[in-house]
Amino acid sequence: MELLDKLKWRYATKAMDPARKVPQDKLERIIEAARLAPTSSGLQPYEILIVNNPALRAQIRDVAWNQAQVVEASHLLVFAAWDDYTPERINHMFDLTNEVRGFRNEGWEAYRQQLLSTYPGRGPQVNFEHAARQAYIGFSAAVIAAAFEEVDCTPMEGFDPAAVDRILNLGERGLRSAVMLPLGYRKAEDDWLVDLPKVRRPLGQFVSEID
Repeated sequence: MELLDKLKWRYATKAMDPARKVPQDKLERIIEAARLAPTSSGLQPYEILIVNNPALRAQIRDVAWNQAQVVEASHLLVFAAWDDYTPERINHMFDLTNEVRGFRNEGWEAYRQQLLSTYPGRGPQVNFEHAARQAYIGFSAAVIAAAFEEVDCTPMEGFDPAAVDRILNLGERGLRSAVMLPLGYRKAEDDWLVDLPKVRRPLGQFVSEID
């Protein structure tokens, strides 16, 4: 029940205390949770950027509906997905798997060829959208891990992705921003949402059993 209690405790924090910093060990565990999250075919087609530069964060705030958490949070995480699946990226992950596991598997190598023959030809936009969905899996793991660490966060899609890409020069890295996650600690006296009940549909309206 401990994890569920902490998920009930968390909310999309609207006011962060800029004077409070998330300890490095907590930050590392939150990021590790995202790194350990599953992804399609194990390709892990996204990266996490920790934006520390105050000037860059101010620029991002300007293209993120002026949301103060961008600059007031202890850390700003940007989940950026691959802009395309290329043979080089696919091969890198398959080669890494072989290196870590210490052997080559015939079925695994056949699967590599299947991806190489299909993914690159689907086109960059289709591939980015697929990669972004994988980024959201890691993003969700980070949100849950933050709650477990009793670190506040604000899941954030309210920003101009193309503008964030320009600010962070993501195109040069073959990345496109998908979602952001400010991490920090709530400033309860300034947060209108802090004491309001969490609202979720009842279980009977949320889950259906199909026999």
